[in-house]
Amino acid sequence: MDRADVMRWVAKYEQAWRERDLAGVEQLFTDGARYRPSPYDQSEVGHDAIKALWLDDEDDVFTVRAEPVAVEDDQAVVRLEVHYGDPVRQEYRDLWVLRFADDGRVDDFEEWAYWPGKPYSAQAGDHDVAR
Repeated sequence: MDRADVMRWVAKYEQAWRERDLAGVEQLFTDGARYRPSPYDQSEVGHDAIKALWLDDEDDVFTVRAEPVAVEDDQAVVRLEVHYGDPVRQEYRDLWVLRFADDGRVDDFEEWAYWPGKPYSAQAGDHDVAR
């Protein structure tokens, strides 16, 4: 994989997401792909599980800017900025950690999403932390 290959995959993902094209999941992900919407979530595995995640999200107008941060062999990290709504009512900054199979589909997808006004770390007293 190179940067151009990764960005072609991201463009196909964006198009499938925008069009709510569930058949696109099969073109983007391997049969047994693991998809984590957060690094600490359990993986959703396979096309049906990924489609269910996509169906679970609301349909909305959005814009996406994406750029590869790192690409090496079959792995890539992509930085995205997503704005939902017109006018914009929510924005996210994401990192996608991707591992590609030989056929160019993603076998492992891990998302690190952040948005304004939401905590990004555990605050003292919020969780039991071993010291």
